[in-house]
Amino acid sequence: MTEPLIKARIHSTESFGTVDGPGIRYIVFFQGCLFRCLYCHNRDTWNISGGTEITVPELMQEIKSYKSYLQPNGGGVTASGGEPMLQAEFVTEWFKACHKEGLTTCLDTNGFARHLDEQIEHLIAETDLVMLDLKQVRDEVHQKLVGRSNANTLRFAKYLQKINQRTWIRYVVVPGWTDDDETAHALGQFIADMKNVEKVELLPYHKLGVNKWQVMGEKYPLENVEPPPKETIQHIQDIIQSYGKKAVF
Repeated sequence: MTEPLIKARIHSTESFGTVDGPGIRYIVFFQGCLFRCLYCHNRDTWNISGGTEITVPELMQEIKSYKSYLQPNGGGVTASGGEPMLQAEFVTEWFKACHKEGLTTCLDTNGFARHLDEQIEHLIAETDLVMLDLKQVRDEVHQKLVGRSNANTLRFAKYLQKINQRTWIRYVVVPGWTDDDETAHALGQFIADMKNVEKVELLPYHKLGVNKWQVMGEKYPLENVEPPPKETIQHIQDIIQSYGKKAVF
């Protein structure tokens, strides 16, 4: 008897992404997230029951039409969200299918895996690059900013270090929350000995997702917070690089 096809719930796709991994990438934004970031710009992805249901063959049929654009310069596909690890079995099978087509795979994740079980290990084995979003290394601030402890995320980061998984760190600079020297030094210290971390991407906070909160009838929590000045980003860049890690923005 034929096994039933694995299905996932996705929010949307982007066929020519250029900022979510190397080269040109086909990005799938998966439904579902357990974080409640005050600045979330994909507020409508939180509900794992939302979005559209899809199978791996259906997704690959679309992606194959873009192969000639995706393959050069290390391009491929990126699983983003929401949080793609909540649908790890599907992402694993999708990544396997992409590898068969000669496409590289990238996992854009907040690292919140309740357990580092076999399914997560299988997923990472099919992942060429992990882009790990470290919201805030100081847990007392992380809990206020995200609504959860960062313990699982930091444990996942250590796991990636242990298996020497190629990793980029993504760090959103939010005024009043993640732009202080203490936090920047804490991040630098945490990743200093992680040889698997190639670089830190410093992402300036923005308000591009405010309308999504409004459409859902909710008040945007950081409505009085403005994007950080370039000088702040440069200062954090200097701190991170003092720990021997490349930092870019």
